Order: sequence, then C-alpha cells, then structure tokens
Amino acid sequence: MRKSFMTAAVAVGLSLATLGLGTAVPASAAPAVGYTSRSTSSADATDAFFQAVLKSVAEKRAANPSSAAAVTVVYDASRAPTFSAQIAASTRIWNSAVSNVKLQSGSASSADFSYREGNDPNGSYASTDGHGSGYIFLDYQQNQQYNSTRVTAHETGHVLGLPDHYSGPCSELMSGGGPGTSCTNAQPNSAERSRVNQLWANGLAAAMDKALDKN
Repeated sequence: MRKSFMTAAVAVGLSLATLGLGTAVPASAAPAVGYTSRSTSSADATDAFFQAVLKSVAEKRAANPSSAAAVTVVYDASRAPTFSAQIAASTRIWNSAVSNVKLQSGSASSADFSYREGNDPNGSYASTDGHGSGYIFLDYQQNQQYNSTRVTAHETGHVLGLPDHYSGPCSELMSGGGPGTSCTNAQPNSAERSRVNQLWANGLAAAMDKALDKN
C-alpha cells in the first residue's frame, strides 16, 4: 500500500485520444500528479495542468466574452461512470468553497478537461499534454483503499492549480494520501480555498491577454 498520490513525472505512452476505459494510457510526454507520491514535489506538473486548463478557458472566453465574475471550467465525466457520484460531490465541494471559478459538467467537445477510470499501478492522477487537453484518472483499487470523494476532490484541486503537499495534515485536502487511508476529509481548508480564488483572478487575466492577442 502506498503511503503517499503519484507526483511530478513525465508519463510516456499513447495519446489522450487512445485512452480507453479500464486501462490507464498516459498522454505522450505528459506531466502527471497523483494521490500518492514517488518524489517530493508536484509543483511543475500541477502548473502544467493548470496552465493548460487556463488556456482552454481563456480561448473560449475570448471568443465569447462574458461579464460573469466567476469563470466556468467545463468537464466531461462520460468516461468515468463508476465515479459519477464522487465527481458530482467533488464539484459541489469546490463550487461551494471558491467564488472565482465554477466547475460545470458538459460534453466532450466543450470540456476543458475530463475524468477517466480504470486500473493503473500508479493509482489516481491528473495529467495533461500541455496543449489544452487534460484528464483526471481514477484508479479502481486506490479508490477502494482511500476515501473516494477525497481522492476525486484532491485530483480536481490540481486542475484548479493546487500542488500536492503530502506532509500536510488530514485537514489539508492536497495532503492527499499522506495522512493514510483513515483520512476521509474531502474539503479544502481556508488556505487552499484562498489560493484557488487568487489563481483564478490573476492567472486568468494573464491567460486572457494571451488569448486576446491571438484574435
């Protein structure tokens, strides 16, 4: 049993388009961050995923300007039907916790990232190809060992810009598997909520400038 979710690593494999249900197929040259750790830091991999999602959201927002204060990030959960309840719970948790960004279910064609499910010895993780496509992979075995809603909310935290901090207490969502299987907290703490709001206020502004320059 791993004590700590997979961290910053370069996963070499097939493209996202060939990833199928039941088997984890990592994206080509894709940084991945997970619920248990093999190394000490996931900051670079988390930033890669966050920047990819920001890019996707900013380009859509630039094409269809909105006056809404909160940014909408669209996800596709059609490839993770086993975890539909956990994904819905994770969405409610984050939407209640932060104000500058909101998660919304949508189709694969409109999604900024997706959820997948299957078996992988590395456990659950978030991965991106760095070009506006990203996914969260939910591993069957790990989600039986650890609280599944916490795993899903933790991985979603990577999408929103938060890195792993495995040495943190159970009250810290991004401590992931660090506190062990008995930890069931699926709520981000006040510092994590504040950081996500800050990232989506400042980070989106920079991404929007880039997106608008292309139009």
